[in-house]
Amino acid sequence: MKIAIVYDMIYPYSIGGAEYRNFSLAKELVLKGHEVHLFGQKMWSGDKTKRITNGFFIHGLTHAKKKYNFKGQRKIFDPIIYSFVLFFELMKHNFDIIDCSAFPYFPSISCKLYSVLKKKPFIITWHEVWYDYWSKYRKNIAIFGKLTEKFVSKLSKNNIAVSIHTKKRLNKLTSKKIKLIENWIETSEIKKAKPYEKKYDIISVGRHLIHKNFHLLLKIASVLNLKVLIIGQGPETPHLLKIRKELDLKNVDILSFSKEKNQLYRYLKSAKIFVLLSELEGFSIVAFEAMAAGLPIITLNSKRNALKEYIKDNGFVCNKNQIEISDKINMILKNKALQKKMSKKSLEIAKKFDSKIKTKQIIKYYNEIKHNYS
Repeated sequence: MKIAIVYDMIYPYSIGGAEYRNFSLAKELVLKGHEVHLFGQKMWSGDKTKRITNGFFIHGLTHAKKKYNFKGQRKIFDPIIYSFVLFFELMKHNFDIIDCSAFPYFPSISCKLYSVLKKKPFIITWHEVWYDYWSKYRKNIAIFGKLTEKFVSKLSKNNIAVSIHTKKRLNKLTSKKIKLIENWIETSEIKKAKPYEKKYDIISVGRHLIHKNFHLLLKIASVLNLKVLIIGQGPETPHLLKIRKELDLKNVDILSFSKEKNQLYRYLKSAKIFVLLSELEGFSIVAFEAMAAGLPIITLNSKRNALKEYIKDNGFVCNKNQIEISDKINMILKNKALQKKMSKKSLEIAKKFDSKIKTKQIIKYYNEIKHNYS
């Protein structure tokens, strides 16, 4: 098959869950003999089309430097311009199937037009469903955001949800079919990774956005005097560095994302607990990578946090309460038997999300859709 995977950001030029999912899926599809094209915004120098390997191409359609504006919000006009150019680029090809990430929404409309004109099947992959969250995140355009999301949920009869939580929320928007195929991790690569000599009590990884609550983790680190590693970058980075300085947190390291996955795996294996205090999470690939590294998980009991659905005796789901979170961290750190039990459970859960298992499900789904469309 000739397959198009559409998302406005492309790994490793932009580091995030959706980007990594698409890139790793493309690699697996190519190994199975398919031709894959990733379409996104151009974040590299040189030609707009790059060949990664035989049968694997990335296309940068419009120029983009940053994913978020200075307020930590997704830019609006970049995806609109990108979506317009996307339609004409897609029309130059004859794809057997298109897999488009739902957010930002506008590229889905371009893919739908291509699907109708070329008479080809079209899938929308949902990493998150916001709906009511629009009122909190972007009050000035909340109504437009809700209506657009609702409209996009009706565009295709083929939808993939990457988590149980996302499927539940999508079911409230549409009666269209939804296939649950969760994101995946490279369990074999994580197993081979060796820890660094420097050790940490806590590791947390993610974009530095306000809803990720890294500032809360810094306050907890100050009270408990923990060795903490925060990996990521984003609009909140200057604020986090300022808090670290004000609280004199010499035991806290804040590092940027690395394009080398093995480096992340080694850092995960150098810590005792993975903490993700995010209020909005569609899946969290890095949390499952932490499980594969044998780490207990602590996350938030937020109605928009998909990760909490997967915490089963391998960690704690806490309210957004500094004392409660601190108590759970202390409980794990001071109880080696509990830490060992949770570590074992994390490893068991992680095995179910191996890339070979999940990408096999995707390929089977693609083949079913193509067959039924013919």
